[in-house]
Amino acid sequence: MPATILITGATDGIGLLTAKTLAAEGHRVLLHGRSADKLAAAAQMVGGAPETFRADLSRLDEAAALAEAVRARHDRLDVLINNAGVYKTRQPLTPEGLDVRFVVNTLAPHVLTRGLLPIIPAGGRVVNLSSAAQAPVDVEAMRGNGRLSDMAAYAQSKLALTIWSQQMARAHPQGPIFVAVNPGSLLASKMVREGFGVAGNDLTIGADILRRAALSEDFAEASGRYFDNDAGRFAPPHPAAADPEHAAQVMDAIAALTGDGA
Repeated sequence: MPATILITGATDGIGLLTAKTLAAEGHRVLLHGRSADKLAAAAQMVGGAPETFRADLSRLDEAAALAEAVRARHDRLDVLINNAGVYKTRQPLTPEGLDVRFVVNTLAPHVLTRGLLPIIPAGGRVVNLSSAAQAPVDVEAMRGNGRLSDMAAYAQSKLALTIWSQQMARAHPQGPIFVAVNPGSLLASKMVREGFGVAGNDLTIGADILRRAALSEDFAEASGRYFDNDAGRFAPPHPAAADPEHAAQVMDAIAALTGDGA
């Protein structure tokens, strides 16, 4: 049966290729992007006149508005793939003084997910793009009190995302399924080219695992788990994710910054 799937950051890279893959299989794909022009181009490449939604996920109010826009058009969303992310940027701080990596990679997906939960069925899935780059979270820096290097902010934001994936799974034992996925290190995305100056590996590696995480029975009992596609298996994330005190501090910061809890 075709699924309705929202993919954030779907105008290029892994997000676009995943959208094309899922649409070709007959699923209803909803595309999110920051640029109207890029969204229009992506819709043409995906084919089938997919719905598009524009939002700047460096602004939490726009993440909330995105959830409202999707809910206004749909009463059911089978899969949410939180793919949008940022590593290196010329504007690392938001107007509110927060690191944009934490906002886009951690906080906006949380706001969007919370806003869409009412229309995600118990058997639905939330797939969060984590990374092999994970590091214990400097919670004060996450709150805007302190500055981090590009890599530190990125790695910490990805562990924070992985932590809230685990916590949301615990808070919703009846579903939906929450999984965090490292799609593969240094894939051929714009982020990798701009951030690391290398061409990167085949994007199909990432698109294939996101498709599996979204639809495969392999992930049907995986809520709260982390899949490391470099190793090709479920694996423990950074040990800090298993530290109850650290996880609680991260979740408290997310709640304070988004005005919501887990």
